[in-house]
Order: sequence, then C-alpha cells, then structure tokens
Amino acid sequence: MTLYGVLFYLLGVITVLATVLAVTRQNLIHAVVYLTTSFFATAALFYLLGAPFLAALEVIIYAGAIMVLFLFIIMMLKLEAARKAPGAWARQWLPALLLGAVTLAVTVLVLLTAPGGGLGLTAAMATPRQFGRVLFQQYWLPVEIVSFLLLVALVGALYLGRRERGGA
Repeated sequence: MTLYGVLFYLLGVITVLATVLAVTRQNLIHAVVYLTTSFFATAALFYLLGAPFLAALEVIIYAGAIMVLFLFIIMMLKLEAARKAPGAWARQWLPALLLGAVTLAVTVLVLLTAPGGGLGLTAAMATPRQFGRVLFQQYWLPVEIVSFLLLVALVGALYLGRRERGGA
C-alpha cells in the first residue's frame, strides 16, 4: 500500500470517528469541536484526492462559517453546562486533542510531499468559474433548497433563543 493509500484510510477513520464522537457527546461545545475536526479531515481528504478548491471551501464554509453559526446558536439558547466530575477533563478532551493532532500531522505530511507523486488517480482540474457555472446552472434548485433550510434553522434558533417579554 502506498503512502497516499495509508493517508486516505487514516483520514477516513478520523472523519468517521470524529463524526460519531460529535453525535454522541452531551456537551454541545465538545460536539462542535469534534465536528470541526471531522470537517478538517474531510478537507484533507479532498486535497489528497486532487481537489484543493473543494478543500478550501470545506475549511472556509463548513469548519469556519457553519461552526461559528452553531456556536452562536448554542450561546443564544444559553443551555446549562453539564456538571463536571473530577478528572473529567481527560475523558472529554483527550480524544479531541488526539484526533486533532493526527489530522494536523497527516495534513502537514500531505502538503509537504510531492503533489501527485505515486498517486494512481488522474487529477480533475476545474477553475472556480467552471465550478460555479456547473453548480448554479445544473444544481441551482438544491443550492436554493439548502439556503432556505439554513434560513429556517436560523429563524427557528432566534425564536427559541429570544427572551419572553412582559405580557406578549
């Protein structure tokens, strides 16, 4: 198995494990940290497979904007933090730190190795303009549906997070 094969499977395992941990955490901040780790590992997978533009979009849109939106929603809802047991720090943060460190190491290794060296796949190249044309000409309806769903989620979070006022 080549180095790229090992990196691919390692990033795949990190993505799946971080996503499962994000779904199973009771503390919402920890879930956001795990989901961010999953997004970074997915971005490294995209870069490894020859799609640096998609990797950049994954980091900017998902790991950046969507995670900030999730954090704002969590702060607006003002959910109480779970009571911490003694020694809970290691159980809660050790998996996140370990997965994050492995993802960072694999990403640095992918960036420092020769691009395409020993890679059996042919690189599919597309400029951002070509990608945008395909996205908004062929897939305009799913893009609009997703944007509408995000708007509804934001309005719902604002409704749930608002404070009750005097008799209204």
